[in-house]
Amino acid sequence: MRKVDLHIHSTASDGTWTPPELVAAAKQAGLGIIAVTDHDSVANVAETMRLAHGAGITCVPGVEVCSTKDGISFHILGYSISLDNKLLLELLAHNTHLLEQKDDDSVEMLIKDGWPLDFEEFKRYTYDRRRGGWKSLAYLIDKGLCTGVDDFFKNVFTPEHNLGFPTFPGIGEVIATIHGAGGVALCAHAASSFHGPGLAQTLVELIEEPFDGFECYHSGHSREDTELLLTHCRAEGMLISGGSDCHGAFVPSRHLGKPDVYEDGIFLPGLI
Repeated sequence: MRKVDLHIHSTASDGTWTPPELVAAAKQAGLGIIAVTDHDSVANVAETMRLAHGAGITCVPGVEVCSTKDGISFHILGYSISLDNKLLLELLAHNTHLLEQKDDDSVEMLIKDGWPLDFEEFKRYTYDRRRGGWKSLAYLIDKGLCTGVDDFFKNVFTPEHNLGFPTFPGIGEVIATIHGAGGVALCAHAASSFHGPGLAQTLVELIEEPFDGFECYHSGHSREDTELLLTHCRAEGMLISGGSDCHGAFVPSRHLGKPDVYEDGIFLPGLI
C-alpha cells in the first residue's frame, strides 16, 4: 500500500524545493504518490511529474487555487488537470497578478504607516525563490523588520495595517474552471485555522458549493476534525484526499508525508 502526500509546494509558489529537490525528498520520505499543488501556478508540475516517474513515484498533476466567499479566502485543490488549459492558465495568471499587486499595496501601506521602507527599492528587489515565501516577506526580513512568516501574519499583514487578502474569484467560478480543465476540485484544509470560524461553521458555509470532495487529512487538522470530514465525504459520496501542505523549509512545522496517509485512506477513483 503506497504512502500518499497530495499537497506539496515548490519554488513555483512559496515552497523552498525545486522539482529535483522535491522528488528526492519524496523518495526519502517513502512516498509512492504525490501531487505538486502550488498556489495559482503549475510551472513546476510537468518537470516534477517527469522526475517522479523516473523515481518510481506517481505524481498527479495538481494546483491550489485561491478563491473568496463572503470575504473569507478558501483554497481549492485541483487534481488531474490539463496543464495547458487556456481558461485555467488565465485564472491562475489573474490570481498571481492579484497576489503581486497585494505585495506592492502592502509595502505602500506600511510606508504610509511610517515604516522605514522605500517603494522604488522594493520594486527593484529580487530574492532567491528557494527561500520560500513571497517578495514582501523576504524584503521585510532582509530589512530587519520581520523575523519570519509567523511574525508577518501576526504583526504585519493585519487589519490594523489595513492589510488582508485580495478578493479572488468565487468558489463556483474556480470549480467550474478546474472542471473545464478536466480536473476535480476539493476544498483544501477546511478544518485548519486558516478559515477562522472552525470546521462546523465552515462546512455550513461550503455545503452549497459544488465541491467534488474535501482534503480530509491535513497537517493542520485535529483527529476529530479529520473524522468529521471523512464521515461527511463518505455519507455524500465525495472525494477524499490528504496531504502535508509541506513548503520545504519555509514552514518548519509541516513535514513531508505527515500526517500518514495511504492509498486505502483516500478516495480518488480514476486519478491514481
